[in-house]
Amino acid sequence: MKSLLSAFAVLALFFTPAVYAQQPTPPSPDDVRKVAPALEAYRQARLFDDLWKRPELSARDRSLVTIAALIARNQTIELPFYVERALDSGVKPAEISEAIVHLNFYAGSSNAMAAVAAAKDVFARRGITPAQLPAAAPPKLPLDEKGEADRAQRVGQQFGAVSPGLVHYTTDILFRDLWLRPDFAPRDRSLVTVSALVANGQVGQIPYHLGRAMDNGLTQSQAGEVLTQLAFYAGWPASFSAIPVFKDVFEKRPK
Repeated sequence: MKSLLSAFAVLALFFTPAVYAQQPTPPSPDDVRKVAPALEAYRQARLFDDLWKRPELSARDRSLVTIAALIARNQTIELPFYVERALDSGVKPAEISEAIVHLNFYAGSSNAMAAVAAAKDVFARRGITPAQLPAAAPPKLPLDEKGEADRAQRVGQQFGAVSPGLVHYTTDILFRDLWLRPDFAPRDRSLVTVSALVANGQVGQIPYHLGRAMDNGLTQSQAGEVLTQLAFYAGWPASFSAIPVFKDVFEKRPK
């Protein structure tokens, strides 16, 4: 718990004007047309007028998937635009805040800090204040004691002798603290986790987290559409590298 609170303290320390003074401005559609007119045509016709309107995944879920991919890959130049889009699509400010906190652990602290820098002006423009955001140490969701004990025992037996510190913090911070924070639904935590793993090509962690996502309510068709969304935001190779893993998870789940 102390480590998670420390992460919040670091975020607060870096929330100063000097850190954010040089945030790059994303190119306008006209800027893109002046350099790569075909790119702007694809973005409008295939991304915004096609992909984002597909019914297999809600605009809210697409926003979470996209934000997770951009944070995971530290591609924050467009993040303010997609934070705005997420808020317009029903994602709450508290959920965006929690997504950044969550990805601090699944995509790295520096990427989370870059996301804070990208999102802060959006929050300011919308009048979103710290009072509207999750507390540093809220009451936790109930823990599945048996499921967590089984996970901890399995991981401890496999890797406890290799990296006892990593195994300890995985239990203490991630599964007995972070995943129990109440302002981000377990399904949404799973959604951004899987999205970040796919975006970064970390397929070894996908089976557990995709299974957990589906246990938390993500359907097979929604999971498949996550790969479609990520092809546009993390690249086709990232999605195709994950397809065999998704297929294997789908086939092994009880019918």
